[in-house]
Amino acid sequence: MLSDVPRAQVLLAAVLFGTTGTAQALGPHLEPLAVGASRIAVGAALLTAVALLAGTPRVGGRPAAVLLGGACVAVYQATFFAAVADTGVAIGTVVAIGSAPAFAGLLAWAFGGERLERRWAMATGLACAGVGLLVLGGGSGGSASPAGVGLALVSGAGYAGYAVASKRMLAAGGTPETVMAAVFGTGAVLLLPAFALVPAGGLLTPGGAALALYLGAIPTALAYVLFARGLERIGAGETATLTLAEPLTAAALGVVALGERPTGAAAAGAALVLGGLAVLALRPRRSAATLPRARAALESSG
Repeated sequence: MLSDVPRAQVLLAAVLFGTTGTAQALGPHLEPLAVGASRIAVGAALLTAVALLAGTPRVGGRPAAVLLGGACVAVYQATFFAAVADTGVAIGTVVAIGSAPAFAGLLAWAFGGERLERRWAMATGLACAGVGLLVLGGGSGGSASPAGVGLALVSGAGYAGYAVASKRMLAAGGTPETVMAAVFGTGAVLLLPAFALVPAGGLLTPGGAALALYLGAIPTALAYVLFARGLERIGAGETATLTLAEPLTAAALGVVALGERPTGAAAAGAALVLGGLAVLALRPRRSAATLPRARAALESSG
């Protein structure tokens, strides 16, 4: 029974990750940039507390790696919430998650010299075809917004950059809790100007504060800790399969809780993107660098 605990931790983390877009949609109307900035600020504070309690403060890597990882986190957060606000939770989340492994593979090849394998190319081709169908086939009751899909792609690229930078910091001797605290803390600092650039007063209302606390505490701090603890005990390949619960959760919540109704072509496109993720999830453990959502590639980073 105890052997099932790590799997349950990873699965629960993936489900929590998948609630972010729906939480934003059900919460008060706030600027997406303000939502992303507040989530990272709260999450960074809690992750720093976890790192201090862990008592092993090793960042690993150079300051440039921390800055790069933090900048990618800032880009990922700002564009993700804008994407789901523009083109829907289901489509926005699936495109962001589905594109991240492709971007991670390209970055690892360009800056780390990693070989791009045939399985990665197959998965990337499926994801690209799926994104094309999403744009052409439309979303809830009409056409999917090309701008929203574009923002989701930028979000996927941002997450991939964060994943590659964090992986290098871990390889240099950083501990998972400290690496996450350093990267998210840097991202929070970089997003601070957002509170002056866009209306952020809604965050001071009860509903706005509750949304920020939920996003920062549950699908950020708690989910990352659960993911890291589960991944320490099970293989990267199995973890990657379990993390497919994230896009499935987001898509299901978009349909059930928000009433989103993708067209047949858009649903087929989402299925192709998820198919690409599944191809990567089934790859051998020795090739775990660009696993779905790029989280499995972080080994024990969570």
